[in-house]
Amino acid sequence: MWEQIRSNRNKSIILVIGMGLLLFVLGYFLGLLFLDNATGGLIIALIIWVIMSLTAYFQGDSILLSISKARKISREDHPRLYNVVEEMKIASGLEKMPDIYIIDDPALNAFATGRDIKHASVAITSGLLQKLNRDELQGVIAHEISHIKNRDVLLMSMCSVLLGTIVILSWYASRIMLFGGTGRSRRDRSSGGGGAQLIIMLIAIVLMIFAPIFAKLIYFAISRKREYLADASGALYTRYPEGLASALEKISSSEIQVQAANNATAPMYIDNPFRKKGAAQNLSSTHPPTAERIRILRSMSGASYVDYNQAYKNIHNTHSIIPETALTASSGAIPLRSAQSEKEGELDEKKQARETSDVLWRLNEYKTVDCGCGVRLRVPPGYRGTEIKCPRCGSINQLK
Repeated sequence: MWEQIRSNRNKSIILVIGMGLLLFVLGYFLGLLFLDNATGGLIIALIIWVIMSLTAYFQGDSILLSISKARKISREDHPRLYNVVEEMKIASGLEKMPDIYIIDDPALNAFATGRDIKHASVAITSGLLQKLNRDELQGVIAHEISHIKNRDVLLMSMCSVLLGTIVILSWYASRIMLFGGTGRSRRDRSSGGGGAQLIIMLIAIVLMIFAPIFAKLIYFAISRKREYLADASGALYTRYPEGLASALEKISSSEIQVQAANNATAPMYIDNPFRKKGAAQNLSSTHPPTAERIRILRSMSGASYVDYNQAYKNIHNTHSIIPETALTASSGAIPLRSAQSEKEGELDEKKQARETSDVLWRLNEYKTVDCGCGVRLRVPPGYRGTEIKCPRCGSINQLK
């Protein structure tokens, strides 16, 4: 596993360096255009990047969870979800139990965040909790814990900062050029200008237009590379690839988009939250095609990296997705387990929906009153009365 992590990390570093070069080339020519000083442009680009990187490193997870309106839960709030995360934490060998969050959103999705293992979190939407059985939920959680263990979450956070810095520089530079002109253009008019100044301006304009586009494509390419390893690791931790495959099938069939997702946070989710369609989808998508991921998982004859790699090669008829060094270091055949048998009291989808809604009501500090007729009444936190009337039977229930 560590060989595969190292290989993916090395490939990602190359792509990150490419994004960094885009940033500094952009800063260089914007400095020449607006300040008549390339060094000044580089310094400004570096300052913005450092400030945003420090913010992302120390507060990025809190910002993402806040934007997503995620609410932290404990074992008492949702025992089923907590137990699944605990199981996958043990299976993966993760050193510390990640914090668990629920997002009140009918969309089907999940993500992991945190700068390191000791500050990691997994968040899952209420819609996904209502739709997945235990095997499917294990698959999703195993995938997200894989991102934590493989150090993907920090990498993607820092890449999103690089992308954001490039977009910010390009946006403000274009607005200054449109509405305020450039210092160089004013000086050129007084001194007669020249061909060199025109070339610099054209290069800067081209960079303002295309640098954010290229940076996004690099960012998405990094994200797609991480998803294959997370799928393979998730299958390894659960020893049941069908669980993750079935979960991805349900997620991809849903047309509900995650309300809080944006271009910077989309790669953090287990599946593309925007449901984009079209010819350019593969190039601009944050994830590999979901149908392909499902086919690979369902083609696995075992739960090891060797089995995942062979399934990938069979589908693509091309090179391995996992390096030979990692395959050599694999611990041998790992048989698949069967689906978990239906346990006594196993939740069905209707009960799962009630279980999840009960958690959300409690997290929002609603009180519940069970009427004798079987109706569960919700009392908002601001309610000042001492009793409440049941809308079904008309009886009066006293509030504690």
